[in-house]
Amino acid sequence: MKPMRNILVATDFSSASRPAFRRALELARANSSALWIAHVEAPPGPLSSDGYVVPRIYEEMELAIRTDAQKRLRSMLTRARKLGVRARAVLLKGAPHEAIVRAARGHRADMVVMGTHGRTGVARLFVGSVAARVVAAATCPVLTVRGR
Repeated sequence: MKPMRNILVATDFSSASRPAFRRALELARANSSALWIAHVEAPPGPLSSDGYVVPRIYEEMELAIRTDAQKRLRSMLTRARKLGVRARAVLLKGAPHEAIVRAARGHRADMVVMGTHGRTGVARLFVGSVAARVVAAATCPVLTVRGR
């Protein structure tokens, strides 16, 4: 197996992402790899029944979501750096599976690490699985770590 120089860990900040982040930290430390911590920014959902939100309010909501994501990414960066891992954070936009695959290619990731909620059956059919889509589309190995 070729050495892992770059590892990309995708996080949605959920409890399913935490074990994946811990595993990515272990891999990055063991291989002296750079760790890219990626989060895909989700657009705000509609607030009214007719789906319309005043543009100023929408922009404020987007800014609040982005600010929160940046704060959480900084916290993860701090944790990684305390462990001696060379880490950088990336805030992505777009469909989660597409953005993660694009970031993995762009940062020349040798591996993507991500959590999975472990949904099965009807729940997976309706909600979908970002992890499954990344596994199918990525050009590098993808390690999925099941959340609690």
